[in-house]
Amino acid sequence: MTAYLRPNTLEEALAVREAHPEYTILAGGTDLLVSGHRVPPPPGIVDLFDLRPLRGIARDGDGSLRLGAATTYLDVLSSDTGREELSILRAAAREIGALQIQARGTLGGNLVTSSPVGDTLPVWLALGAEVELSSAGRGARRVAYDAFCTGYRQTDMAPDELVTAVTIPPPAPGTRRFWRKVGTRRAQSISKLMIAATARLENGLIAEPRIGLGALADRPIRGVAVERAMAGRPPDEDTAARAARALAAEITPIDDVRSSADYRLTVATNLVARFVRLLAEPA
Repeated sequence: MTAYLRPNTLEEALAVREAHPEYTILAGGTDLLVSGHRVPPPPGIVDLFDLRPLRGIARDGDGSLRLGAATTYLDVLSSDTGREELSILRAAAREIGALQIQARGTLGGNLVTSSPVGDTLPVWLALGAEVELSSAGRGARRVAYDAFCTGYRQTDMAPDELVTAVTIPPPAPGTRRFWRKVGTRRAQSISKLMIAATARLENGLIAEPRIGLGALADRPIRGVAVERAMAGRPPDEDTAARAARALAAEITPIDDVRSSADYRLTVATNLVARFVRLLAEPA
């Protein structure tokens, strides 16, 4: 029989994780319950849903935002904290399933499941997020999200660790943000591709661009070549074309049942060019 544990404190949760690394962590359950019939029953389940120290959005003293791992998508949509900084996260949360999924699904669950089509994941790349990992024995450490996802549904989390939060540094003034999900239909669809992007203008030139892309590879990827093609250039048609060409040379999209590689490449390059054009528009 599967053991069921529901810790009342973070310390208790970390102690259970250390003692039973083989137990399955349940956050919102939106992935676990769907896939449960395809895998053997786990020896134990540790239920972290609504564990208060892991839930909510707050601003730290340095101006960064801290989002607890058990924060739901509905929490993100209803919170007034950091509304501008989190505009692309809210845009992603709106397109995750129906209201029931938004009320149960959690940021930490999406991070740990680390599916290539996880809707929030390109956002963390664009926002320069760090993942906070905690254990009973070693305390907390932070890992840049760029390095957190190491492969297909693989992460840099040790067996005795839990994801406890995501932190986002304060943005530079004038930062613009862009989000787009492309799916088969307008709502409740699995992504064909996603893009999350941020940048700002400095003396009319693009500064600090960050491009996050999802559903194109075995993990969310950062468009490093695209960022180089944009940085220090005006947001004009020439730069839009340069950015699109850089992306086409940088990525080899996957080809699967949801979409062809050719379609993904065409749409991704179009969206990168669209972001450049957005930067030329009034804020």
